[in-house]
Amino acid sequence: MVNDTFKLPKIVVGVIIAILVALVIIGGIKRISSVSEKLVPFMAVFYFIASIVVILINIANIPDAIKLIFDNAFNLKAGVGGVGGYTIIVAMRYGVARGVFSNEAGLGTAPIVHAASNTKNPIEQGMIGIFEVFNTLIICILTGLIILTSNQYLDGELSNLSGALLTSAAFQDTIGIAGKYVVTIASILFALSTLIGWSYYGDACLGYLTNRNKTIIMIYKILYVLVVIVGATVELDLVWAIADTFNGLMAIPNLIALLILSPIVIKLTKKYIKDPKSIEFDD
Repeated sequence: MVNDTFKLPKIVVGVIIAILVALVIIGGIKRISSVSEKLVPFMAVFYFIASIVVILINIANIPDAIKLIFDNAFNLKAGVGGVGGYTIIVAMRYGVARGVFSNEAGLGTAPIVHAASNTKNPIEQGMIGIFEVFNTLIICILTGLIILTSNQYLDGELSNLSGALLTSAAFQDTIGIAGKYVVTIASILFALSTLIGWSYYGDACLGYLTNRNKTIIMIYKILYVLVVIVGATVELDLVWAIADTFNGLMAIPNLIALLILSPIVIKLTKKYIKDPKSIEFDD
């Protein structure tokens, strides 16, 4: 999408993104957190405002969009598909996979960042983590409404598109060529924040396994930056397949651990509700 919007070759886009990522992750967790705390709110507000503007412009199409949702959710085809398992499979393959990829719920990766905070209360930190899923819900609802209220989509003219291209086309249908730039810039910001955040996951895990060996960690960071360049030139279908596979492999042991630890979490949460200071730990 970036090379299509700005007419840049994929390799050039990859190099630019890789340089930006390198400038951040080489500085360690302090620089990563400093950049993320500015980048993430900005990209969320940027996309949120742009989405609201588009939805308000197409507000007359919202009833048709809602009707479309309910018609496809409860019609005979959907019912038969659900009974046959098809709907469940598709929902898990695309809905759950994309949802997990966007907010990392259940993967066990987000706690790596939460563990680096300076809070004395783990329950409060965990409750803050809940909003990661809520934010994803809001962004996905807005994106869905943008697509479904698009005149072209309602006319069936966008049925051959998917993903970011579908969102971009829906934006363009409402606000013209500016829509393409909105989606492209938002995609760049989302991708950049993801790359920066996930680099720290590897850094933290590798540091634990190697007793924070600086040489090994630096080699990891260099390889990570190089892989960013490679990723920019690889077909998206392959990238999604690899991401979904490894996300699933991470989720399985983590979900088992969550089931085992859930009684402790419930106990501590109830204790926190009664007396928040009772869960605080000293440095």
